[in-house]
Amino acid sequence: MRSKPSLAIIFLTVFIDLMGFGILIPILPTFASKELGVSDFGIGIVVASFSFMQFLFNPILGKLSDKYGRRPFIVGSLLLTSTSYIIFSFANSFLILLLSRMLGGIGGSNISVAQAYIADITPAEERSKGMGLIGAAFGLGFVFGPMIGGFLSEISYAFAGFASAGFSFLAFLFSVFFLPESNLNRNRKSKIDFKIFDFAIALKTLKQPVLGILVILYFIIVFSMANIYGTFALLGYKKYGLSDREIGSLFGLIGIISALVQGVLIKYSTKYISDKNLILLGTFFTMVGLGLLPYGINYAGLILISAIFAIGTATLQPVILGMVSKYSPEEEQGVILGFNQSFSAVARILGPLWGGFAFQFLGYEFPFLTGAFFTFITLFITYFLLKEK
Repeated sequence: MRSKPSLAIIFLTVFIDLMGFGILIPILPTFASKELGVSDFGIGIVVASFSFMQFLFNPILGKLSDKYGRRPFIVGSLLLTSTSYIIFSFANSFLILLLSRMLGGIGGSNISVAQAYIADITPAEERSKGMGLIGAAFGLGFVFGPMIGGFLSEISYAFAGFASAGFSFLAFLFSVFFLPESNLNRNRKSKIDFKIFDFAIALKTLKQPVLGILVILYFIIVFSMANIYGTFALLGYKKYGLSDREIGSLFGLIGIISALVQGVLIKYSTKYISDKNLILLGTFFTMVGLGLLPYGINYAGLILISAIFAIGTATLQPVILGMVSKYSPEEEQGVILGFNQSFSAVARILGPLWGGFAFQFLGYEFPFLTGAFFTFITLFITYFLLKEK
């Protein structure tokens, strides 16, 4: 069956790329704070800039991949991502660091294309499992990447950046030689536009009873998690006095649990538990984890709470994305998944901005408590408003 080798190849491509991404996750905030003297809010701006570029380019790449195929945009974005890490290695100011993350955000816009790739090669009833593989690739990238990043940062932050570039370039080579095209029904003669945000598609999607609720749920969940994108490492560094290696190990733990949940538990739990109930369970664990993170007391406490948080987020993402894909028309998979990623990118912009602002001006607890509060709201939305066919 064609989908099986294709699934394996897209999994490996995303995994290798995410290894590079994972290296920078735990060390970027501390690098910006310690080496460049960037404020907590400034770190939020740097983190948000990555998502801002995804907001601009996710729908564009999604539409182009519907017309010209998935493969060329996956290949090209990986090369751009590798370049962004090289720039990071030479960053000696806030502006250079900002530039590197903006270019990385353009490259990172390939996730909607990868999701459309999965949708191309999996039947609707197995869509959550397919999205779970992408989630598992993220999880594994976050297992090894942060731990490698924490270790390499003790040599130098520049060395860690070059390692990230190397992994993304390896993924680029892998996709060039081994990744087949999945979108075999593309229409090169169709016309496309390059709207930054397609309000017509947004309204059409949000008006659909199930699809609209799912997109809104994903937005709130992503915002809640994005509050801690830059502040989790700062919490470990400034509140708990953790080293880059210890912070990297926490991210690695989250990655291990995410990989197990998305690669194993989701695969089997979908047979016995409805998607709605999985969302409720994932939301509860995420809410508890977020609310307790600033009160972990010590490193051991943070390990336990991070595990709870990881179970929740690892459950939510593939299930919601699988449902979005399942309820989307086959011929609009790239467009709707691209819109969903673009819409959630707004949450990834607002989350770090609020998180950095709240951490600096309101107190270190506020980014985490904000996330817990909004996640609590999604429990009610899911229970009362989300209907399944």
